[in-house]
This record gives sequence, C-alpha cells and structure tokens, in this order.
Amino acid sequence: MLPPNDRRYSATHQWVQPSAEGTLAIGITDFAQDQLGDLMFVELASVGRTLKAGESCATLESVKTASEVPSPVGGTVHAINDSLKDHPEVLNTEPYDHWLVKITPHHAEDYTQLLTAEDYQHSV
Repeated sequence: MLPPNDRRYSATHQWVQPSAEGTLAIGITDFAQDQLGDLMFVELASVGRTLKAGESCATLESVKTASEVPSPVGGTVHAINDSLKDHPEVLNTEPYDHWLVKITPHHAEDYTQLLTAEDYQHSV
C-alpha cells in the first residue's frame, strides 16, 4: 500500500495530515500496522494534554506486542478518535483512513520537517 501524498511521515512510521482548521491528524502507516499485527486495544492521550515531539500520543496493543506511538510533532491534543476503542482493527485494514489524535501544533514548521510520501516510501 503506497502512502498518500496529502500528508507527511515520520521515520517512526506515523503519518501527519493537516486540516483546514489548523490541527494535525496523526495516524500510523501501513508498515507500522503490519509490524504490530492484529490490533486488539487502543489507548489515546487525553484531550487537552500537551505533547512534546517524541512523547507518546497513543498505546497500541496487538496479539504480538504493546507499542507506544510517539507524536511526530509537539502540540496540544485537540481531539481523539474514540471509535478506535471499539474497533481498533480498522487500523490494520485502513491505516490511512483512521487517525489516532488531532493536535494543535506548537510550531507549524515541525510539520514541514517531516518526510514527504516519496521520501518515506524510500525509507521502508
């Protein structure tokens, strides 16, 4: 599955997609979900929490392992995707259609420093 061109990517396999209201949606890439295996549980950072880049924005538990998801950019959690609590498996089947959290970034330039889809594709 090719990564969509409408977002940027981190070297730790998260995608970041800007929205019209200025928030950034954060999700996991197809490579990440493949490495994790079948997801069973998702725990998300709480709304209002301030995150530094690299700090966990979610914990994903699969049949293989539990993994912290580092936020690729710093900011304040604006929204969480509550539907993942009941249906974490959608991250396995459609990783680019389901975000984990949306954050209001502290520094807009953090987004532009992430990898383009082409650069990310070459890195995996």
